[in-house]
Amino acid sequence: MIPEDLRYTAEHEWVAGDGTGSIRVGITHFAQDALGDIVYVQLPEAGAVVAAGDSLGEIESTKSVSEIYAPVAGTVASRNEALGDTPELINTDPYGEGWLVEITPNDPTATDGLLTAGAYQKITEG
Repeated sequence: MIPEDLRYTAEHEWVAGDGTGSIRVGITHFAQDALGDIVYVQLPEAGAVVAAGDSLGEIESTKSVSEIYAPVAGTVASRNEALGDTPELINTDPYGEGWLVEITPNDPTATDGLLTAGAYQKITEG
């Protein structure tokens, strides 16, 4: 359930892309499962500048409200507008249609410091 071709954060975000262009960001299956049924998502506008570790927005579920954190510093290139009407896409397809934002990193090597699938799996087993 942890795709090998992605990078991860300890805060349960995944990153697709190598940093040479925009990277796609979402939350992991583990995170959406822990949250339960997602009912609302607040995401930044395209053009917003973010620093690594900064809050990108919030995900509200029937259980709680959780912060989403920027895995890298950069500029938000786009956000998943479909989540406005169908936030449950995060539950049904967290690694596909449930993506959150695309960020153009300030540093193309920024994703190198993120967790591998194996390292992330160790966090979720702890």
